Amino acid sequence: MLKLSFTVFPILETERLILREHTPADAQAWFDLRNNPDVMRYIDRDSPKDIAEVEDYINGLITGFEQGESMGWVVALKDDPSKMIGNVVFWRMDFPNYRAEIGYLLTPLHWRKGLVSEALKAIISFAFEEMGLHSIEANINPENEASRAILLKHGFVKEAYFKEDYYFNGKFLDSEIYSLITDR
Repeated sequence: MLKLSFTVFPILETERLILREHTPADAQAWFDLRNNPDVMRYIDRDSPKDIAEVEDYINGLITGFEQGESMGWVVALKDDPSKMIGNVVFWRMDFPNYRAEIGYLLTPLHWRKGLVSEALKAIISFAFEEMGLHSIEANINPENEASRAILLKHGFVKEAYFKEDYYFNGKFLDSEIYSLITDR
């Protein structure tokens, strides 16, 4: 069975990005990101109501890493590594099957610059080579064409389309599931 046993949080670098651990100092940026209507347009989850809720979430990410249960990176520009502009998280870890679900967000100011693609390339490589994942899953709102395009660009394939499998804000919603399987 897969186990995550990193003693130090793995900081990843790309040409323009630092992918680092979440810290309590990221709370305001995370709160702003998750309360931005453009960011949340296709994220069918409630936004945090206050900073305390975000602090609990960040503490959960830190604890999840320490206990080997999850991995989540802050996306920051190299020229300002302390400023969170997004995140990429592996959650819903399926350890017996070496599989995890990935989620990602980025502030609209940085959309359409290839930054999500740059972050995903590094994190997918890390997931297969260092974490030992066999497959990565992504669950998207079928209307989210940008997310679909980025997944397809990185080799994900559509596995399923679920009709009205998710209930949020008084409506049943559809889901599209994509996956990427390691070639190693």
